[in-house]
Amino acid sequence: MASFDYKKEYKEFYLPPKQPHIIRIPKMNFLAVRGQGDPNKEDGEYKASIGLLYTVAYTIKMSKLGAHKIKGYFDYVVPPLEGFWWQDERIDIDYSLKEDFKWISLIRLPEFVINEEFTWAIHEATEKKGIDFSKVEFLSYEEDLCVQCKHIGPYDDEPETIKNMEYYADAHGYKIDISNIRYHHEIYLSDVRKCKPENLKTVIRQPIKRK
Repeated sequence: MASFDYKKEYKEFYLPPKQPHIIRIPKMNFLAVRGQGDPNKEDGEYKASIGLLYTVAYTIKMSKLGAHKIKGYFDYVVPPLEGFWWQDERIDIDYSLKEDFKWISLIRLPEFVINEEFTWAIHEATEKKGIDFSKVEFLSYEEDLCVQCKHIGPYDDEPETIKNMEYYADAHGYKIDISNIRYHHEIYLSDVRKCKPENLKTVIRQPIKRK
């Protein structure tokens, strides 16, 4: 039996068209690490957060091979890395001020992972790796109403795509609603280590509300 793949089963969330459209995103559970600063900094906080997330994500996925059995477990493909991004006192994102970024790195959790199983996974990863996973948290988040599309190309070219998304939202009676509780959202469909910048595929979401 094939592993459950969230990207294929929920194409509306992970494989959207390049044209902007409005979508309502339901509550989902995530592994999350919060931080701030330039994500491109070598040996920086952001890159460290990714390592923490994937270690815990694969601890949960590979639990099927160990003694600890998670109730309701089904085999699945670990969902792609995601990120919430914002800058204090701004209602947009200024890509020239990467040092001002605040972010939450995310990996979606399967529905069978409840707080109890999350706690087990943190303990298990800590025992095996001997490093501190206290920054990893269990996050439930309902994104609600957003404008969304797929961006193809370098991350630094995203402003043009975002501008088109804002035009679309405005034409349909909405405005962007970024704050310290509603975030610019990116889902990374490509491995930046293996993909040319011009071929990178990223889902972009902007929270919106009625004008």
